[in-house]
Amino acid sequence: MATLTATTPSVGGLSNEEILRYSRHLIMPEVGMEGQLKLKAGRVLCVGTGGLGAPIGMYLAAAGVGTLGLVDFDVVDASNLQRQIIHGTKDIGRKKLDSAAERIADINPNVQVVRHEVALSSENALEIIRNYDIVVDGTDNFPTRYLVNDACVLLGKPNVYGSIFRFEGQASVFATKDGPCYRCLYPEPPPPGLVPSCAEGGVLGILPGVIGVIQATEVVKLLLGKGQTLAGRLLLYDALQMRFREMKLRKSPDCPICGPNRTIHQLIDYHQFCGVPQQPLAPQPQPAALEQEIEPRQVKALIDQKAPIVLIDVREVHEHQICNIPYAKLIPLGELPKRLHELNPADDIIVHCKSGMRSAKACDLLRQNGFLRVRNMKGGILAWSDQVDPTVPKY
Repeated sequence: MATLTATTPSVGGLSNEEILRYSRHLIMPEVGMEGQLKLKAGRVLCVGTGGLGAPIGMYLAAAGVGTLGLVDFDVVDASNLQRQIIHGTKDIGRKKLDSAAERIADINPNVQVVRHEVALSSENALEIIRNYDIVVDGTDNFPTRYLVNDACVLLGKPNVYGSIFRFEGQASVFATKDGPCYRCLYPEPPPPGLVPSCAEGGVLGILPGVIGVIQATEVVKLLLGKGQTLAGRLLLYDALQMRFREMKLRKSPDCPICGPNRTIHQLIDYHQFCGVPQQPLAPQPQPAALEQEIEPRQVKALIDQKAPIVLIDVREVHEHQICNIPYAKLIPLGELPKRLHELNPADDIIVHCKSGMRSAKACDLLRQNGFLRVRNMKGGILAWSDQVDPTVPKY
């Protein structure tokens, strides 16, 4: 059996070890020695080392991409392991950057890993991205997605895009010389809270593997200069029906950043733009909504005191089956508008969900309909598990 040695002579820019490692590439006329050297010279930035970033990083390392930049500032959580295969059980609690870099080094020690332990922002995005040839978007939120797109357009870097939700995924290549960008498809982000995140809606664990491998394939093709990329096309994947579809995309003449009359010339405060609250620079008065939150410990005390409260769970039925607070009445958020008649505006109502986001929307809806004594249980049932009952499983 052939073995790989750590240090061997170099032939044509590749060591003997690399020639053996990449031999299945080298015998392909579309790659060959010239193509493999292009991969080795390639510098690719992977934004995120989670569901999409895991297969992207692993396959690009295996393919021999010379420099991989990784952007992440999160730590590995047990709930990540269902889909983020670059991390393992032993990595729970570790920095994702450390875990990902260790796995990549094990796959291919010839790859140089550059760690960017930061949240990508309008202050640092251009400085980080300009050092790479291609950017791969493995993010799961709109602020960073628009930030990556706009930075790539401004710097003239291809943006290999992917997104996933439940059983569905999509992929494309944006910001090429003559191709459309992400804003040509989606000029502005959706209103805050309209589109649920994977943490709220779930995602099939296998799905990011499919979409991430497609993204990695597009990166390799771009570096090789071979084949037809997804530039100008949006690939749609439905895992439940096992069906691929394709939409043609065109460069929008009205695009605010890549169109002829663009209005965006620099990166903006994307978190504010997308409605995601940030820490104020100076102390600010707390908004009224925050004063109407209640801690899980306080809710438990009210239950123990047999206080006349009504606890509402606005999660979905399948979430309620995973774990629940016995005292709570289940009314999924989507059913709440037509079930308001089941509630009394005079009652002291406390609402909870998984983490506090959906219950905040429910509280707003109730207040708009005349329910004035409404409070949101801060942190949802996850915080209940932390503060009140550790036997309640997290998901």
